[in-house]
Amino acid sequence: MDSFFTVSKVFWFLVAPSNALVLVAVIGLLAALAGLRRTGLGLLTVSVAGFMIVGFSPLANYLMSPLEERFPIYRGQEPITGVILLGGAEVPEVGLARGIPAFANAGERAIAFGALARQYPNARLAFVGGSGRLFSDGVGIEARMMQMTMPDLGIAPERVEYEEKSRNTAENAAFAKEVLKPKPGERWLLVTSAFHMPRAVGCFRKAGFDVIPYPVDFRTVGPDALNDPFSRAASGLDMADIAVKEWIGLVAYYYSGQTSALFPAP
Repeated sequence: MDSFFTVSKVFWFLVAPSNALVLVAVIGLLAALAGLRRTGLGLLTVSVAGFMIVGFSPLANYLMSPLEERFPIYRGQEPITGVILLGGAEVPEVGLARGIPAFANAGERAIAFGALARQYPNARLAFVGGSGRLFSDGVGIEARMMQMTMPDLGIAPERVEYEEKSRNTAENAAFAKEVLKPKPGERWLLVTSAFHMPRAVGCFRKAGFDVIPYPVDFRTVGPDALNDPFSRAASGLDMADIAVKEWIGLVAYYYSGQTSALFPAP
């Protein structure tokens, strides 16, 4: 698992669309400076064209949409055993340094967790996530920040169980099962971003932990409204980065035996 974690972090740094296009530009510039003018200009052209296409076109919407539509929004009314919130939405370095909660674009995960805690006052609550940093000191900083955040969500801190060792989605599932010890017939809601839900469900199924998907943090309007371009290249690149990471993650996790299917379905 350690080697997989390290390789995945390094590989993703290199192939993330925004990073890859920068690397192509750097290689092109170096080639031009080394006298390979045609090669250098060609690579620079590819980089600029890539930034324009990925950044402004609707391409990222089409990459994201199948991931988000894989599992429907949860509408059930049945009794729930517990609610699991996956880490990843937090910006723990900022939150812990300043003493206030700090979240990135996926803050809807925490909002949903608070709402579900009130909707199911007798359900068990769990936060699962330590640190996804490549060079970590072993401290579960995501869990530490969420402990600080729970009162702001209207949740008594002592009501929540924490798993703070996991570094990626496969470990989320395996360690959550160790901590929560689910029993047959129990109903556990899994809260994470819609685009991340296929990989998360695949990992939990592989770990033998049956969960009910509760997708939040949608980035697209819907499958019938994907053609709008982005007004900022950074927005398109960011969404493309997220979507490509998930598609690569699905393939890598499946062929390394960490998910139950290539593209898990309901």
